Amino acid sequence: MNEIKEYIGENSPRFLEELFSLLRIPSVSSQKEHKQDMQSCAERYAVLLMEAGVDRVEIYPTAGHPVVFAEKIIDPYKPTVLVYGHYDVQPEDPAELWKTPPFEPVVRDGAVYARGANDDKGQSFMHVKAFEYLVSKDLLPCNVKFIIEGEEEIGSPSLGDWAREYRDMLACDVILVSDTTMISEEVPSINCGMRGLAYVEVKVTGPDKDLHSGHYGGAVTNPLNALCEMIASLIDEKGKVTVKGFYDDVIELSAEDRAMLARAPFNAEHYKSSIGVNDLRGEEGYSTLERTGIRPCLDVNGIWGGYTGEGAKTVLPSYARAKISMRLVPNQDNVKITSLFAEHFKSIAPPGVQVEVKAHHGGQGFLVPISSPMYRAAAKAVSEVYGMDPVPSRGGGSIPILAELEGILNASPLLMGFGLERDTIHSPNESYLLSQFHKGIESIILFYKYYTQE
Repeated sequence: MNEIKEYIGENSPRFLEELFSLLRIPSVSSQKEHKQDMQSCAERYAVLLMEAGVDRVEIYPTAGHPVVFAEKIIDPYKPTVLVYGHYDVQPEDPAELWKTPPFEPVVRDGAVYARGANDDKGQSFMHVKAFEYLVSKDLLPCNVKFIIEGEEEIGSPSLGDWAREYRDMLACDVILVSDTTMISEEVPSINCGMRGLAYVEVKVTGPDKDLHSGHYGGAVTNPLNALCEMIASLIDEKGKVTVKGFYDDVIELSAEDRAMLARAPFNAEHYKSSIGVNDLRGEEGYSTLERTGIRPCLDVNGIWGGYTGEGAKTVLPSYARAKISMRLVPNQDNVKITSLFAEHFKSIAPPGVQVEVKAHHGGQGFLVPISSPMYRAAAKAVSEVYGMDPVPSRGGGSIPILAELEGILNASPLLMGFGLERDTIHSPNESYLLSQFHKGIESIILFYKYYTQE
């Protein structure tokens, strides 16, 4: 353990500069103007993997952005760990809220600040450095493969087809991922499951053009009013989603399982103050952590229509739109839920409007048994680094591609995430504590040791 800490300490300046070389590249997958940046970031990752000690690395084109694949095979008969990560990032908007430029990384108050510092360049890069240590010390106990993709932030539309084409090349025993959070520095945790996702865009259309609100207001169905009414009806007074069939496949957790998850400490006042709200709400009969971990939900992510510019323009809009996400729990199928939603949403439209529902992307949720060898190895590693046993937790977010990879490769994902809520991923001033970065490297190194001993 001391040798690992010494290695990280001695090489920390180099690690940081290498990470900065990734963070300086604005690899925003959702924006066409960054297409060359995506290629540049993939190429930079390939160089860093080769320098870390892989036997080969290759950049594969896809229907979208490229995938970086690398591997080191020490013995075909030994277990194989497939490390998954992504080099694409969210847009920096709103740029004016950043204290320092989002693609000019800096260290401030013990943390790296930049877009992608945590999600996922900082976290995925820990695996490269853990691998480097094991190779340099001739301690690598198993085969290791890497896939670092460039489309996670837009739903990984190309990776599934690519993985099916190269299924034999990607064969593995476990998919190791760091793209999630811990409860806190003081209370380490390991995600034993994540929610799935169904994401849609809806459009409600009324008249064939914008109308004068004085001449037509009160006589014609206003699409924006109608959309608001329809959305308001999607959740009832008890916090339950009203889409018919939404809960049909939800598996209720036992009292024992709920008690185990309740081990996670939770301070409601701190939670509220950290996000600037004065009260909490959600599905009746469940705690806040249960609502975000073991229960499905529906949320409006954006809504627009009519005139939103400066000053007044009294129009009755021709149409209104909204984007809606549904977080799903394991056993709920995102394709089925999307279909149920579309049918329900069209059925509740008032007279005078037409409704369109467009499916964007989605993915299944999944669970990792805490009795599995890979979970036990991760728990032992994290316990040794943090000085206490990690709490099993359920992630409220989604990494849709992981359930798909699990099906393609017949290998379960293991989520060893080291981010914290304070890191504000997807928001301005994203950051990643250096202490978590270093502890993450230590934990991953020890995971390999204990996994191969199981």
